[in-house]
Amino acid sequence: MIYVALLRGINVGGNNKINMKKLKETFEKAGMSHVTTYINSGNIIFSSEVQSNEELSLQLEQAILEDFSLPIRVIVRNMAEIQTMMEVLPEEWSNDTQMKSDVLFLWDEINDISVLDKLPLKAGIGNVMYTSGAILSSVSREHVTKSGMTKLAGTNLYQHMTVRNVNTTRQIYKLMQTAEQEELRALDS
Repeated sequence: MIYVALLRGINVGGNNKINMKKLKETFEKAGMSHVTTYINSGNIIFSSEVQSNEELSLQLEQAILEDFSLPIRVIVRNMAEIQTMMEVLPEEWSNDTQMKSDVLFLWDEINDISVLDKLPLKAGIGNVMYTSGAILSSVSREHVTKSGMTKLAGTNLYQHMTVRNVNTTRQIYKLMQTAEQEELRALDS
């Protein structure tokens, strides 16, 4: 089965530096196969026979701690979960000079629609929606500071999520689709 691991808080502002080539080796050593990394923010697509996201998260957090001596939290999502989220994500949302659009991936302890009530948002500025496993957020660049989303980073809630912009999220999904096709071809031969 194809998964993505999303690491929280690596290679940001010179903190928690992790080399992607070494991280790929860590995943392979931990039993993951067909491992691909995407950009330095900690996005790893892989295949595993383990069927539990929670088991995989714990296994990968332990492997990262052993190899890098860093206590990095890891969210794992399977292909079906990412596909469901992508079906909800509006196609017109972008991350560019006009618009800031993000996917806030949630840890299980806050993965509920009630999380929307805890966001420090100003009504009527931007769009925010919940889908299982994530909050989808979009605001025009001119209103980013007015939306309240910039205050999120200083909250306890922020410690229970990891954020990727929509461009990165869409690319992760494409890489997962490619990995799934390769896995199916391998099974056919």
